[in-house]
Amino acid sequence: MKRLALSLQGADAFGRLPARSTLRRWIVTALERDARLTLRFVNVREGRRLNRDFRGSDCATNVLTFDYARRPAIEADIVICVAVARREARAQRKSLRAHLAHLVIHGTLHAQGFDHLRVADARRMEKREIELLARLRIPNPYAPS
Repeated sequence: MKRLALSLQGADAFGRLPARSTLRRWIVTALERDARLTLRFVNVREGRRLNRDFRGSDCATNVLTFDYARRPAIEADIVICVAVARREARAQRKSLRAHLAHLVIHGTLHAQGFDHLRVADARRMEKREIELLARLRIPNPYAPS
């Protein structure tokens, strides 16, 4: 059984986000080993600042992962910009819950070394996301809407 030490930050500021137990279940579904993670929900201003300061892109993005260690346990911060996630969910005609599940799993995979910079890596990561989301009975986020 994988152990997860989870710190949850900022969720109360946004109302109607999934419960801690749900967020934890999504993360554990994607974990391959023990982890210490912080899952932080932020507004556009903070999301933009973090993306600009750490990735050089001056806009808020849906999810950022800051991974600090992968062995012996995964240590990372996963940051989700709620306004961007809401906007994307509406544009993609999916529920915010399904989109957040995808973003949490996406960030958790990044914390474990998955990436999507190269085409082959993107395919591998997307395939894994689709499999994990299916376990949670969430539709393929890459399927045309």
